[in-house]
Amino acid sequence: MSKAEISLNKPSGKWMLQSIHRFIAMGFGSGLAPLAPGTVGTLWAWVGFLVGQYFLSDADCLWVIMCGFGLGCWICGQVSHELRLPDFGGIVWDEIIAFWIVLFMISPANIYLQATAFILFRFFDIAKPEPIRSVDRYFKNQNQDDATMLRILWRGFGIMIDDVIAAFFTLLVIAIAMQIY
Repeated sequence: MSKAEISLNKPSGKWMLQSIHRFIAMGFGSGLAPLAPGTVGTLWAWVGFLVGQYFLSDADCLWVIMCGFGLGCWICGQVSHELRLPDFGGIVWDEIIAFWIVLFMISPANIYLQATAFILFRFFDIAKPEPIRSVDRYFKNQNQDDATMLRILWRGFGIMIDDVIAAFFTLLVIAIAMQIY
């Protein structure tokens, strides 16, 4: 990363393409969107899930999600460390995996339920109501200078887990709404 990029904390496409972990963490480029990279990453997740669902069984989808979470703990932590930021907005792998969890849990679902899930997930991810806010704050206040593998994994877990909690709240609201209606 060049000095100018480090000072602006805005990675370029060229920087992202220098390693596979950066490319994945940045949501295959969706995290480089100039506006709302988390929303763009979640849209990418939606399309990716629909395509994947066509080719993969439910067991395969679940395997991809679980492996994606584990991989995400490392790649998100590593890219966060490289950028020297606790949770850079362009790291969208966390949104991708969390929204895949939502879509997997509500499947099969019509487009209206999927769109509702998208809106709810984005609300919880952006607004970060409690306890999401506390979890997010806890991990962002961790030592960012420690580059040991365990600390990088822990940092990445922190990036991933607040989105998984947002996914949980999305599913909770959907479940309650389905019981009422």
